[in-house]
Amino acid sequence: MPLLRRNKRAHKNDFGHLLVVAGSPAMLGAASLVSLSAMRAGAGLVTAAIPSTLNLALQKKISNAVMTMPVAGSKGDVFGLTSFRQIRKHWSKFTSVAMGPGLGTSFFVKAFVRAMAFQCPLPMVIDADALNALSGSLEILKSCRSARVLTPHPGEFFRLSGNKPLTERERRKAAKDFAVENNVVLVLKGHRTVVASPDGKVFVNMTGNPGMAKAGTGDVLTGIIAGFLAQGIPSYDAAKEAVYRHGMAGDILLKQRKIYSFTADDLIDSFSRK
Repeated sequence: MPLLRRNKRAHKNDFGHLLVVAGSPAMLGAASLVSLSAMRAGAGLVTAAIPSTLNLALQKKISNAVMTMPVAGSKGDVFGLTSFRQIRKHWSKFTSVAMGPGLGTSFFVKAFVRAMAFQCPLPMVIDADALNALSGSLEILKSCRSARVLTPHPGEFFRLSGNKPLTERERRKAAKDFAVENNVVLVLKGHRTVVASPDGKVFVNMTGNPGMAKAGTGDVLTGIIAGFLAQGIPSYDAAKEAVYRHGMAGDILLKQRKIYSFTADDLIDSFSRK
């Protein structure tokens, strides 16, 4: 898949503007990891929405290259329906959305996620706490106006679909069936991550290693996929390419570090250097 920096006259607006919706008081690092990995994946602009009470703390943690959008939060300094109403006014500024990492699990977050997933007209990666918020409400996905890429690990997939732990062969079929039934691209993470499309195509990734089994590496994958979407790459292609390159970054690290010593920050650096 060619990335889109071939025109010598190109400028940042040619490569999309990603909106990151992630983080809560104890998990601002999630917003930082998603945002920076999206920039490394080639997005021209990245803005991280955050409850206004957390904005200063996020600005101290996040990359200087990433903008923030303070919005009104709900009880507990988390996203809620008031946040949604403010974000909705700015959709025309963005080309894709990454939603979920570190949001928390409160009632307010669940209402926010469901409103965003159903009403947002932009391609969207849905991960982590946003996946859990959609459990029991998958009908929302079937009528979405634009692409939705879901990135569950096995536990999140169980909560979404009710599928028990699966063998490798069962994972392929379960991912395909879920993607077709719910009109989404599904990235079922784990050993040999499976990517399935709404029209029944399936890709099984062969890159990656156990050193990547660390907190934050899934946030990095979310950012890479969303960064590709921001540049106009179709959702299934964006997900396949991101999964492959994410795993390759881990395999490069394996040649440089002990397998137990990887961090999500290392993975972002490795991704950008290969």
